[in-house]
Amino acid sequence: MPEIDPVPLARLTTLQTGAAPARMIDAHTADELVAALREVWSGGDPWFVLGGGSNLFVGDEPFDGTVVRVLTRGIERLPSPRAGFARVRVQAGHDWDALVAFTVAEGLAGIEAMSGIPGTVGAAPVQNVGAYGQEIVQTLVEVDLLDEDIGDVATVPAAELGLGFRTSVLKHHYGSAPARRAVILSVTLELAEVGEGARPVPGAQLRAALGLAPDAAVSLSWVREHVLQTRRRKGMVLDAADPDTASAGSFFQNAIVSPDFAATLPADCPRWPVAPDLDTPVVIPLAAYDGVAPGPAAARTDVKVSAGWLIEHAGVHKGFRLPRSRAAVSTKHALALTNRGGATAAELAELARFIQGRVLSEFGLILQPEPVLVGVEL
Repeated sequence: MPEIDPVPLARLTTLQTGAAPARMIDAHTADELVAALREVWSGGDPWFVLGGGSNLFVGDEPFDGTVVRVLTRGIERLPSPRAGFARVRVQAGHDWDALVAFTVAEGLAGIEAMSGIPGTVGAAPVQNVGAYGQEIVQTLVEVDLLDEDIGDVATVPAAELGLGFRTSVLKHHYGSAPARRAVILSVTLELAEVGEGARPVPGAQLRAALGLAPDAAVSLSWVREHVLQTRRRKGMVLDAADPDTASAGSFFQNAIVSPDFAATLPADCPRWPVAPDLDTPVVIPLAAYDGVAPGPAAARTDVKVSAGWLIEHAGVHKGFRLPRSRAAVSTKHALALTNRGGATAAELAELARFIQGRVLSEFGLILQPEPVLVGVEL
């Protein structure tokens, strides 16, 4: 369990904020990670784990606790009980895009639309990462994790993680604690064996993003390369030469609202129905069962609305910055807040609050931050 001299978190996070914490541990193997977490938890001091640092917004004051860096690596290909599929078990610290590249090279489909997403594999289920109609919930089988409450390693099926739109029971939502305090050690995915040849692309959202007709056939490698090109145009692929990539990706979540609220928004605000859960079980007490099961209740379909559209139509344009601030909205993507060089967490938080205020004033909606906030208040 190698304890190291603490490194400023501004050097380890894509938003480039944060001083050195009081203590830092590097875990290169799963055993080192388990040992480090158990030791930290036994002391009762504040802590958090750090992977790629791409979904973290750290305050300017030094974190008075321990940061455990998850540096584990490794991909293991496994058989699947389903014909035409294969499984991969991946260590939590493995680079996510390196995993996508591996699966594409192996002819395994299911996560190619998530090419270029920064961060580590262990963080992917925590917020159910997704892009262009693909989400990790579609391919996730299980995770191995370490529970803080009991200190034991457990294999947990995907169905028990509460995966939803950019959320899970493991996620630290702004202003609240996670429902389950645990750290992922490894992730197992099940992917379709499709090979290297061309095939029709499933998913209307992905086809639209790539400009493909419904019957167009392309290879996994073609999809990956064109997704990367699309993300680069939006400043969403890390590039030291592009200041628009000094961000945490989408800083605000697309909002999930009721149909009634969605109807109050301008007609040209992009929106998508959120499919209801049609498989929710109905429990009928045996004493009350008369041999007839009730029909399905009418489901209210919530609506996802574009936070980027709301921001721009609240008067905050791409490239916007407050006077004398080194924080700015990306010049390519209204959802990304960027560090233009030496910006403090206070400057980025001031910009975030300004955007929240503008959207609230114009549309009556409070945008929620996407990254995990440590030592920062909005």
